[in-house]
Amino acid sequence: MSIFLNSQYGKNQLTPRQILTDPVLFLAFGFGSGLAKKAPGTCGTLAAIPVYLIFVQANMLIYSLLTIIVTVVGISLCGIAAEKLGEHDFGGIVWDEIAGYLITLWLAPCTWQTVIAGFVLFRFFDILKPWPIKWLDQHVQGGFGIMVDDVLAGVFAAAVLLLLLEWGLLG
Repeated sequence: MSIFLNSQYGKNQLTPRQILTDPVLFLAFGFGSGLAKKAPGTCGTLAAIPVYLIFVQANMLIYSLLTIIVTVVGISLCGIAAEKLGEHDFGGIVWDEIAGYLITLWLAPCTWQTVIAGFVLFRFFDILKPWPIKWLDQHVQGGFGIMVDDVLAGVFAAAVLLLLLEWGLLG
């Protein structure tokens, strides 16, 4: 009995092999991180860290363009994945966590403190879902609905992260 994989996912009962070999599902499941049996959203956010570390090597313009592309493409990607799974906003779809984490760190300097604080803040807002995040999560459907709550959680987390930096509370 593994804590990492279920044998089937979604109402259409896709196997891990089907998910990992389908390019759309592979990306939507955060390179496989969304296959985690426990806390797939947290695992998806962990999978976003290396993506961030690669993107941040570029200048701010390229980072911004890549983050926008990840977010906009995510609308279609998550919508198609939900259709293939037969279930809206299935927990294993974590591309939205990747986009949200990239948004969280968009304007922050790349330090180990911001990487960790950004992770904690993003997970906090993604899990807690304060208004209007929860309302959007419950009322907006399709790929946009899957993405919008995490994008907004990323914006909230970014605002708090930037305040912490401004106040000198992060190194």
